[in-house]
Amino acid sequence: MRRRCRRRALSFRAAVHETATGPRMACRPAVFESLMHANSRTIATQQRGPHEDLARRVSRALNAPWRKPVAAHTQAAFDNAQAWLRERDRPLILDSGCGVGLSTRRLAAQFPEHAVIGVDRSAERLAREYGAPPDNALLVRADLVDFWRLALRAGWQPARHYLLYPNPYPKASHLKMRWHGHPVFPALAGLGGEFEARSNWRLYLEELALALAQATGREARLESFAPSEEGLTPFERKYHASGQTLWRLTVTLAHRPQLLPTPP
Repeated sequence: MRRRCRRRALSFRAAVHETATGPRMACRPAVFESLMHANSRTIATQQRGPHEDLARRVSRALNAPWRKPVAAHTQAAFDNAQAWLRERDRPLILDSGCGVGLSTRRLAAQFPEHAVIGVDRSAERLAREYGAPPDNALLVRADLVDFWRLALRAGWQPARHYLLYPNPYPKASHLKMRWHGHPVFPALAGLGGEFEARSNWRLYLEELALALAQATGREARLESFAPSEEGLTPFERKYHASGQTLWRLTVTLAHRPQLLPTPP
């Protein structure tokens, strides 16, 4: 029995290693997909309702200029994305935190008349081999806290903006790491468009809805939903296969670059 368990453990570690660093690129998507279908734990948190400090953090973000310099690699990535978008001359769909880029590819197929830009800060995730993106899709390695600000300053107005299964940071002490508790939140809200966020943690989206209402005056719709069999992202498919309830927030946002305060 111990030998059998050891063989299984070695097999699992080999699969994980192959997914992350293995040279046989053609095998990696299948391995990654199989691992993603394992049972997924639900969010564990001591927080029982919207964070008591949420409104204060949103107010601070709306009124106190954030002076973080833009990273050089994100500036260069944005400049390349800007040039690509101008060449396409199509309505923009922004896929923020796109992970391995499957959602970007699937959105590009769903909306062939749009230009879809997927942004993620992990080069390792973006490098996973799922084939070349279609002509109307671009994958960009960049930090969203800089990319959103650059997009807002450049006048980008996405027709649609997706935020799919962001890291929930479920500890109450990590509110400032959630997008609606972060200083960059006004840039996210100010980009506008048909905004959609998805999560397996309802409370995350409840807080996001409260923050959007405070910043923009727009009331978001929050509902549970059943995804397609393949899901829009690997996480969506994994959570659904594990029997978890999935939640979706939707709201129409106006383009309001003035939401992001600027230093004097």
